[in-house]
Amino acid sequence: MIELFGKSLLERQISVLKKNGVTDITVVTGYLNHIINYPGINYIKNEKYKTTNINEGLFCAKEKFGDSIVCYSDIVYEEVVFKKISQFNGDIGIAVRLDWKESYEGRTNHPLSEAENVLIENNRITKIMKNITEVKSDQQLGEFLGMMKLSKKGSEILIKKYSELEEFHHKKFHNAPSLDMAYLTDMLQELIDSGIEIKPIFIDGIWCEIDTVQDLEIVKKRLSNVKSFTT
Repeated sequence: MIELFGKSLLERQISVLKKNGVTDITVVTGYLNHIINYPGINYIKNEKYKTTNINEGLFCAKEKFGDSIVCYSDIVYEEVVFKKISQFNGDIGIAVRLDWKESYEGRTNHPLSEAENVLIENNRITKIMKNITEVKSDQQLGEFLGMMKLSKKGSEILIKKYSELEEFHHKKFHNAPSLDMAYLTDMLQELIDSGIEIKPIFIDGIWCEIDTVQDLEIVKKRLSNVKSFTT
């Protein structure tokens, strides 16, 4: 709900979606859910938001899965980014930027080590986690941008894996202490380890993440002369 040039980040995402013909939009809420109230939007509250993390929030909305796009809510991007993701025709694809390091200049409160890295080999993702440092000559290192495209089949694969984990997995889960406290990246790594293909969707264009007050000021400065964001 942080405002950027007079509009909240969420409002900006909704606007991009609607401009591109998306009418079925669902927002998963939790903390201060009552202040998020945009017309024509579906809302699903994660009732366990105090004790869970991003992955659990996502699966609160599993009834809305299908041929769909999933987005983090603390990001801002131009339409060309969304269009590229929407054109992906595989089962599970995630938005990746290869020139990611330059966007961390000046982000002392959110350094490079906090990036959600992806390791890519033969145009498929082999690892996704924070702060990947070892990269072979035949591999590419990018950053996950918090946007995912699912086909109907991809959604079924994701839900099936989550249901299995929910029933049988009750210990540490990848880089999280438990499944309840997992990030989306932990779930994606589980799919990869299970032999499920996740493809990179290589993104150009403006994309920014706002995690700190410092990030907000950096993004304001960066986009202050970009008409599509300031008008």
